Amino acid sequence: VVCLVAYHIFFMLFVWSYWKTIFTLPMNPSKEFHLSYSDKESLEKEPRGESQQEVLRRAAKDLPIYTRTMSGAIRYCDRCHLVKPDRCHHCSVCDKCILKMDHHCPWVNNCVGFSNYKFFLLFLAYSLLYCLFIAATDLQYFIKFWTNGLPDTQAKFHIMFLFFAAAMFSVSLSSLFGYHCWLVSKNKSTLEVFRAPIFRHRTDKNGFSLGFSKNLRQVFGDEKKYWLLPVFSSLGDGCSFPTCLVNQDPEQASTPGGLNSSSKNENHLFPAKPLRDSQSHLLTDTPPWSETTAKAEKGKVGMSNPALTMENET
Repeated sequence: VVCLVAYHIFFMLFVWSYWKTIFTLPMNPSKEFHLSYSDKESLEKEPRGESQQEVLRRAAKDLPIYTRTMSGAIRYCDRCHLVKPDRCHHCSVCDKCILKMDHHCPWVNNCVGFSNYKFFLLFLAYSLLYCLFIAATDLQYFIKFWTNGLPDTQAKFHIMFLFFAAAMFSVSLSSLFGYHCWLVSKNKSTLEVFRAPIFRHRTDKNGFSLGFSKNLRQVFGDEKKYWLLPVFSSLGDGCSFPTCLVNQDPEQASTPGGLNSSSKNENHLFPAKPLRDSQSHLLTDTPPWSETTAKAEKGKVGMSNPALTMENET
């Protein structure tokens, strides 16, 4: 009876998470990231190069973006006509920009991104548990098959096939699930593993990592009771993400350029910038910026935010 109940629980959770992975539409960037009609016209009129980058600088001056292209330019999608949010990529299969895109999965015929990444992880987890459960309960009959302990019927070949299929899927799913668990612990996506995110000053493969606990909460949320259920509980809006490069202590001394001069943090040179309210609580370990501190920093670095200043093409 216990095995039968466990079987049905695993099967229901497996089907539920698989359904949510398939039919949850990937989230697209909000309207604020789309260029206005006047900006589109200006971008089309201007020749390629610095003049176009000036148009994009104006469009992105109030947007919470930190990443850049390899040449240092603001990331822009000429297919969707929008400034790409951090960790957003254009899917050639879906033909649209996907927030925090991980990959396009042909097994679910859908993009795996911010809106359904938790469902995809649970789908892998419950698929693995389901296969392990089948292999474990079928093992005794599989042993009897080789010891001639089963009746000589065609059913015994079904038992052999079921065990081999469950065991093979268990091996493949365990490797895939383990890989994505590692991605969650490092707060990375599959695309960011192959190409590390590029910030204004340097490339940093761990730029979005906030530590294991906070990385886990970004995907599964703060409410632990929802972690094992295929219900959306991820933190944030998918357009802005906290990063260790902007989690700086305002008590520390800064250079006139707004960069921390401490040799301890020389690998994380990036100007501080306010995050959205939906993400700021992940950085509660850091003293919040006060209005006086913000004004003082603004006087040091000038009226424009260095995070949105374009580097010249080289």
